[in-house]
Amino acid sequence: MNGLRAVVFDTDGVLLATADRHAAAWQETFDGCLPAWPPPHAGVRPRPFDPVRDYRDLVDGRSRLDGVRAFLTARHIDLPPGTPEDPPGCATVHAVAARKEEVFTAMLRTEGVRAFDDVRPALRELRERTIRCAAVSASRHARSLLESADLIGCFDALVDGRDAAALALPGKPDPALFLEAAGRLGVTPAHTAVVEDALAGVEAGRRGRFRLVVGLDREDDPRTGDALRAHGAQLVLPGLGGLPAALEGGRRP
Repeated sequence: MNGLRAVVFDTDGVLLATADRHAAAWQETFDGCLPAWPPPHAGVRPRPFDPVRDYRDLVDGRSRLDGVRAFLTARHIDLPPGTPEDPPGCATVHAVAARKEEVFTAMLRTEGVRAFDDVRPALRELRERTIRCAAVSASRHARSLLESADLIGCFDALVDGRDAAALALPGKPDPALFLEAAGRLGVTPAHTAVVEDALAGVEAGRRGRFRLVVGLDREDDPRTGDALRAHGAQLVLPGLGGLPAALEGGRRP
């Protein structure tokens, strides 16, 4: 594969069908807090959270705290940072992040999680080609979700939100999570591909100088594909089914 020895996969939206639940949890969190926040301009309330556009542009691929900060900045809302001990609520950045965690966890308890149908065949084919694979997520739930979907044994390494906190790794679009995963696989970015569906994620892959940054557009939406390319994706695919062949062919833009 032209020197490519490893692939690092994002988790939510790439491996697991959880992106819609994250978007719904963010929407419930932010829209529930908007009435409690003073409007930045007299008499003008901030726009509610858009589960498509705002999810893609502001929170997808980011840590919970970074997602809260991005939304607040976009709506010109100023909140004190608070502390990690803050209970779920609306008064501080940490409280809003805890609120989202609470909502998302409740959704998982009632709805569960599944892997996309194209995940296992793609991982199996990559393993047959001796390509090492890692999963990366800003979420602290990643390990338990991958275990629930019976995917955890398919990866040679995992870097999740708990690792990021323990190692003080900055979130995407910083490439630190991907670089940590490549290091655990024993490969350099020059021999590693990144597969991401989030704008912040493909930008992280670009910043990390990975050999190939693949943007995944499962909705096959031209606007999403264009946005992924603009943020750093060198190749955009509608699913993982075509990934092994694309890597084998060494396709570059």
